[in-house]
Amino acid sequence: MTEELVLHQLRRGGVCTLTLHRPHRKNAINIDLWIALREALDTIAHDPTVRAVVLTGAGGSFCSGADVVDSDPYAAPFTKLQAISEVAQRLHDLSVPTIAKVRGVAVGAGWNLALGCDLVVATPDATFSQVFARRGLSLDCGGSWLLPKLVGVQQAKRLALLAETIDAAAALELGLLTWVTPEAEIDDFVDRIADRLAAAPPIAVAQTKALLNEGVDRTMHEALASESRAQAVNFATADVPEAYAAFAQKREAAFTGAWNVRRPDGDR
Repeated sequence: MTEELVLHQLRRGGVCTLTLHRPHRKNAINIDLWIALREALDTIAHDPTVRAVVLTGAGGSFCSGADVVDSDPYAAPFTKLQAISEVAQRLHDLSVPTIAKVRGVAVGAGWNLALGCDLVVATPDATFSQVFARRGLSLDCGGSWLLPKLVGVQQAKRLALLAETIDAAAALELGLLTWVTPEAEIDDFVDRIADRLAAAPPIAVAQTKALLNEGVDRTMHEALASESRAQAVNFATADVPEAYAAFAQKREAAFTGAWNVRRPDGDR
């Protein structure tokens, strides 16, 4: 991971914040930043201490999209597009819940990075655009998959074909934001949400996230079968009896994700 491009902070309690760190370019993403972000997501995916992820940008902006200045127009596009696709897929596949914290601009691939998170929190002055058509480009970073699922095909076409800029209020109305929070409150608000997610039962949360991601493309029959398999896994963890005990004792549960399976000798 390139420290100056992606700042990686793991707070006590298992909340990891990834900060895109090119503030002089409003965190526009060049190939080096795509690679650094991919490596950061790989690190998180293999770190059992991480229970929730916050993705944000430095310097008052989330991300102004791909960097069209710091790029070689004559270079083969495959390498860059492969890196973009790998980041989008890794973000989507993370088993832990993710929150995008958006200030300022979220444009093009930058907006699709935010949409690729499970929850999106923005300040009232944040602005959003699927700017691709204005650059002679089509959607990338998962936008063609995410937008129709979030807003329907017609509104997705409006956003992508017109490449218009919308404000946070319009994005919230369309269902593209989870919350709009005042600038002075957004850090504390996101911290509280992240802490709640990090304190949740990790196996159950991972199963639920996967079920919801997969369910949009499945039949009811397939979804029910997947739910049954996931629930069987949940009942094999120590979190279920802990939740029942906490409810009976009127206390907060302490979830660990540990397995609750006894060996033949009686040990776990």
